[in-house]
Amino acid sequence: METIHSLIAGFGICLQPVNLLLCFLGVFIGTLIGVLPGIGPAGTISLLLPITFGMGPVSAIIMLAGIYYGAMYGGSTTSILVNIPGEAASVVTCLDGYQMARKGRAGPALGMSAFGSFIAGTLAIFGLMLVANPLASIALKFGPPEYFSLMCLGLTLLICLAQMSVIKALIMGTLGIFLSTVGLDSISGTEERFTFGIIELLDGVGLVPLVMGLFGISEVLINVENLEEVSILDTIKGKVLPTLKDWKDSAMPIVRGTVIGFFLGVLPGGGAIISSFVSYAVEKKISKHPETFGTGAIEGVAGPESANNAAAESSLVPLFSLGIPANVVMALLFGALMIHGLQPGPRLVIEHPEIFWGVVASLYVGNIMLLVLNLPLIGLWVKVLKVPYSILFPLILLFCLIGSYSINNSITDVQIMIFFGLVGYLIKKFGYEAAPLVLSFVLGPMLERTLRQSLLMSGGSFLIFITRPISSIGIFSALLLVFIPLVLKALGRKPTYIPVSQD
Repeated sequence: METIHSLIAGFGICLQPVNLLLCFLGVFIGTLIGVLPGIGPAGTISLLLPITFGMGPVSAIIMLAGIYYGAMYGGSTTSILVNIPGEAASVVTCLDGYQMARKGRAGPALGMSAFGSFIAGTLAIFGLMLVANPLASIALKFGPPEYFSLMCLGLTLLICLAQMSVIKALIMGTLGIFLSTVGLDSISGTEERFTFGIIELLDGVGLVPLVMGLFGISEVLINVENLEEVSILDTIKGKVLPTLKDWKDSAMPIVRGTVIGFFLGVLPGGGAIISSFVSYAVEKKISKHPETFGTGAIEGVAGPESANNAAAESSLVPLFSLGIPANVVMALLFGALMIHGLQPGPRLVIEHPEIFWGVVASLYVGNIMLLVLNLPLIGLWVKVLKVPYSILFPLILLFCLIGSYSINNSITDVQIMIFFGLVGYLIKKFGYEAAPLVLSFVLGPMLERTLRQSLLMSGGSFLIFITRPISSIGIFSALLLVFIPLVLKALGRKPTYIPVSQD
């Protein structure tokens, strides 16, 4: 009962005209940032943080949080339409969302993305209210060994993500881990690795230029290679919104994606990117028709989009409950609270309940705003596909160039994007996949860091990964994922979640 009274009080704060306007501005700016690849929510919040100094703490956090989860909404738009992830968490959406667009089903893909995001966001807010403290206490039990086992489990999901050859997927995964080591040593902070004297590479290879090259530039190169004029105009057909069959196929993926996203979003370092990959892998593993994934399966859109939005909401749990930022954006919100003289942590909810409940109520309102804002735009976004390729492709290239340059105002980022555009083109030509490379690239830095921290804790003994219960469960689960396909193959049965390649 106390929770309901507190939530009502939170709505009273959120529905004040100023806070309502700031909530709308936040989700609107976030949607635009998601649609326009490049700067991302972290960069946007960094730029806008100074203008919040004159606001009250509730108003500031409402606007800044709106930018974050608004970007999760908007990031799927360009992923579906032109195969360019608007936000890093939308990389997985490219796999099936873009194929749906090529088949004339961009409308249902965009619609399901919006509805799934809204449902997942709403359910995650309930979870934020009800289980914030218990989940935060679980997150406290995770140390470097536990995170290392979690990363190992994530990398074994490369098997589930493989559309064709598992060997090729593992090669791409290895390449991704290698690329993640470029830059300064994460432990010592002094040793340079594979930078070749390029100062801009000291911070490593940027994720945004990499994914824009692998998915955006490579797609342009693949299509212009076709001498025949390809027109998507003729493939736009059917309803703009999802059909009843689409809802039937997507209902459980949305629920599973919400649960996965919520729990992984609570863990520092988990977040929307890993959640979307895990959701996609789970949906493909349990699907009766895993061969349809990567060819336009709506489950491959509904699950990951629900997961990344649920993770965006649940990442507020450790921030408010423990004062631990789960990702870069939460670290910026942490800084914003500190600037306003507030200490995030267990005492915040008790001493300043208007902050916590005002932000929670704004999440409800913001999700409704996003749904109302995005649904009418679906028809407009679909019309983008009516633009002839001869006009659309130069615009995509310009889009990518501006987006990659705007991150650090660095020409090196543009060169990295072009390089990985050529790599992505060759990958597709030779039947390799980009998704395992991106997943291992994202997990690589944390994998290395937690491995070395764990070995420092144990004095160099690998037994630390076995003697700690949570870590041993993760390692054991990863081994099961590796050996079950081998056992099934030895028994003459084909694993249902690994399509066997013809090569």
